[in-house]
Amino acid sequence: MEKARLGIVGLGSIAQTIHLPILSKMPDVEIVAVCDIDKGKAQSIASKFGIRRYYTDYEQMLNTEEDIVGVDVLTSTNAHRDVAIAALEAKKDALVEKPLARTQREAVEIVGAAKKSHRKLMVGMNNRFRPDAMILKSFVEAKELGKIYYAKAGWLKKLSVTNPWLTRKEQSGGGVVLDLGIVMFDLAFWMMGYPEVYEVMAANYSHNTKGVEDSSIVFLRMKDGSTLTLESSWSFESNTDFFYCDCYGTEGSGSLNPFRIYKRMHGNLVNVAPVHNETPQSLYRKSYENELKHWVGSLRGLHTVISTGEEAIHRMKIVDAIYKSAKTSRNVSLKG
Repeated sequence: MEKARLGIVGLGSIAQTIHLPILSKMPDVEIVAVCDIDKGKAQSIASKFGIRRYYTDYEQMLNTEEDIVGVDVLTSTNAHRDVAIAALEAKKDALVEKPLARTQREAVEIVGAAKKSHRKLMVGMNNRFRPDAMILKSFVEAKELGKIYYAKAGWLKKLSVTNPWLTRKEQSGGGVVLDLGIVMFDLAFWMMGYPEVYEVMAANYSHNTKGVEDSSIVFLRMKDGSTLTLESSWSFESNTDFFYCDCYGTEGSGSLNPFRIYKRMHGNLVNVAPVHNETPQSLYRKSYENELKHWVGSLRGLHTVISTGEEAIHRMKIVDAIYKSAKTSRNVSLKG
């Protein structure tokens, strides 16, 4: 079996704790080279994972390592556009960690480069690949819960000290909305079957940050009458991180964390979810394992990409509406 030859750009915490440990153990993957602007880090990590070559300049890596077929873009968000476009123009497929870009305009530029080069572009939305999320999605698609008319999702998490750039708008593009909110919107929107968004109303708060929001509350109304609420925060006072996604249908409901699927049967409400005893840590790890296996499979031509650049453009359109609504304290209507 010919291995998928990969290059990795950006060697921060997500690369070191997730992508590299998983990819390095996959039998159908060869990590050809890694790249980071910090030469010492690049050299050290290459040595740790037995990778022969390392670079501090991604363009040099792309020009030198012609046998690379896919580039894993794990930099801070401000570098996503330039690195992804350079990879795509070099005829490499690209996986870009969420969010794809800081703005919808940057996302459009990246997707345009993928189309022009006829390359595959995938955006890292790992929560779609959680085992419990995939099971719940299968119930929704099979209409086991009837028509989904309301969903709510949220992620409350302390701000990571390992990624200080998240609170610098010029690097991240925004605050908790682009760190956690866009992830929960993508998950809930996917779960609902991508209904067309009609209107967005949002309130953002900056209690412990300057220049970016640290908490966000969003309400979305869809053209089919369904609704979605989102909350994301680095600053809600809570003892533990909390992640959830709940869907309510005309014939039942489903939730993640805890995993439950309820249906009314013979007059009683019954939990019909398969037995599922995995820990949150295990689900988190498996979401990335499944995502990276999917990406590698797409590189090998086994299937088309899930979580596309076109979908990411839409998510950024909603993000722009969230910021506009929060800034103006008004509802924002979407067209098309």
